[in-house]
Amino acid sequence: MRRRASVFIAVACATIALGLTSVPASAAGTQCGRPDLTPRTLMGCVNLAEVRAHQRAFQEIADANGGNRFSGLPGYDASVDYVVGRLEAAGYDPVIQAFDYLAWAALGPSALEQTAPTPTTYVEGEDFEVLQQSDPGDVTASVTAVDLQLGLGNTSSSGCEGSDFTGFPAGNIALIQRGSCTFEQKVENASAAGAVGAVIFNQGNTAGEDRQGVGVFTLGATNTSGIPAVFVSYTQGVEFSQTAGLRVRIFANTIREIKETYNVLADTNSGDDGNVVVVGAHLDSVGRGPGINDNGSGSAAILEVAEQIRNVEPTNTVRFAWWGAEESGLVGSNFYVGGLTAAEKADIALYLNFDMIGSPNYVRFIYDGDGSAFGLAGPAGSGAIEELFEDLYAAKGLASAPTEISFRSDYAAFFNNGIPFGGLFTGAEGIKTAAQAAVYGGTAGEQYDPCYHEACDTFRNNSNEVLHLNSDAVAFATLTYAIDTSTVTGP
Repeated sequence: MRRRASVFIAVACATIALGLTSVPASAAGTQCGRPDLTPRTLMGCVNLAEVRAHQRAFQEIADANGGNRFSGLPGYDASVDYVVGRLEAAGYDPVIQAFDYLAWAALGPSALEQTAPTPTTYVEGEDFEVLQQSDPGDVTASVTAVDLQLGLGNTSSSGCEGSDFTGFPAGNIALIQRGSCTFEQKVENASAAGAVGAVIFNQGNTAGEDRQGVGVFTLGATNTSGIPAVFVSYTQGVEFSQTAGLRVRIFANTIREIKETYNVLADTNSGDDGNVVVVGAHLDSVGRGPGINDNGSGSAAILEVAEQIRNVEPTNTVRFAWWGAEESGLVGSNFYVGGLTAAEKADIALYLNFDMIGSPNYVRFIYDGDGSAFGLAGPAGSGAIEELFEDLYAAKGLASAPTEISFRSDYAAFFNNGIPFGGLFTGAEGIKTAAQAAVYGGTAGEQYDPCYHEACDTFRNNSNEVLHLNSDAVAFATLTYAIDTSTVTGP
C-alpha cells in the first residue's frame, strides 16, 4: 500500500499532544466545513442534535413502514434512500450495492394456543419459541404425536424417518420429540406427510445433558417444509401427548423469502485509493422493531461524520459503509468483502465498526483488538486501534472496558480476511454488573440495552451522554486514520 507524506504524521502527533478533548462548539463552529479540519476540531463540529435528527428520521421511516427497517422490506429501502439523499446533498457519489439473500425474521409476537379441550394461551419466550427459519403460518388443527419415546435417558428418533409418519392424518399438527436428527429433517418429514404445522418438544435429560426447557433453535436456512414450527419444553410436550382431543393453534409471525437488499458505500472525493479506511455500521433493524439504537446509533453517527468531513481532503480515502442484512447473519458486509479481489482487500488499511453506541444502560466498550482481555487478538494493528480509543476516553477522564471479539457484528468479514479492525460498542442483552454500575452509572442487574431486538428500541431508547461521546470518538478515529494509518499498518 502507498503511504502518505510525513507532514501529516507531524500534524497527527501534534493533535494527540494537544489532548483528545473536543473544542467548544462555539469555537468549532467557525472552523466547520473547512478542508483543514483536524481530528480534534472535527469532534467539535460533530453535532449530537444532527445525529439524533438522523435517528428521528429512521424512527419516522419505521413508523411509516410497519414498525421496522428490516433488510429487504420497505422500511429498510426508505432508510437507504434517506442515507443516499443525505450523502448526495453533501457532495458524495454513493454506490448502492445490491444483493439477494434469504430473509428470515420474527415480525412481531407469535402465538401458541390450545383451543381444545381446555382453551390455554402460552407465553412466547417462556412456554414456547418459534423455531428460527420457520416458515410463516397461522394454523389450527388436531395434534398427532409421532413415534415418541418418553422418559429420561431416552434416545428419541421421533420424526427422523418418513416411516414414523405412517398413518399420520393429513391436515393435523405433528407433535415431535427432539433427538437423533436435525429439527429441519423432522419438520420436513412432517410436511411431506401432510402436517400443517409442527410442535417440537425437548428430549428430556439424556447422557448427562439437560434437555428439559424451552430454547431458541433453528431449522436451518435449507428448510423446505413450508409450515410453521415451534419449540416447547419436555414437560409441555409430555402433557400435550397425554391430552385427549387436543387441538392447537400455531401462529408463526415471520417472514421467510428471498429478498433483494443493499449496502450503501461512499468514498471521500480525495485520498489514496491504495490506503483505504473503511468506516461502517449496519443500517438494518430486526423485524420486531425500528432499531434506533441497534443500529440507528452507529448509522446516524457515521452519517454525521461523513457530512462534516465532506470538504476535507484526506491523505487516505475514507469509505463510509452502511451494511444491509446484518441482523440476518452479517450478510451485507460478508457480501462486500467476499466480492473484493485480493488487491482490493490489500488496499484496505483498516476497518472501524460502530454498532450500538448509544445504549441507555451503557458501558464504554472497546473491541479487544490486542486480545489482552479475552485471548483472541484481531489482525495485526487491531491493538493500536483499541489503544487509540482507550487514550481518547482516558484523556477525558473516562473509564472504558474491552469487549470480546465474538464475531457478532460486521467486523467479522474484515477479521477473517486479515484486515485490522476496531470500534465501539455500549452493550446489548448482557447484564450490567454492580461493579460496572459503580463506574459507569446506570442500573446493575439490567440489560445494557433493555430494548435489544424489541419493539421498544425507539428514539427514546438512548443515552445522549454516551452517544455524544461516541459520535465524537467516531469523528476523531475516522479523521486520524484518514490522515495517517502508520500506527496500525506500519511506516
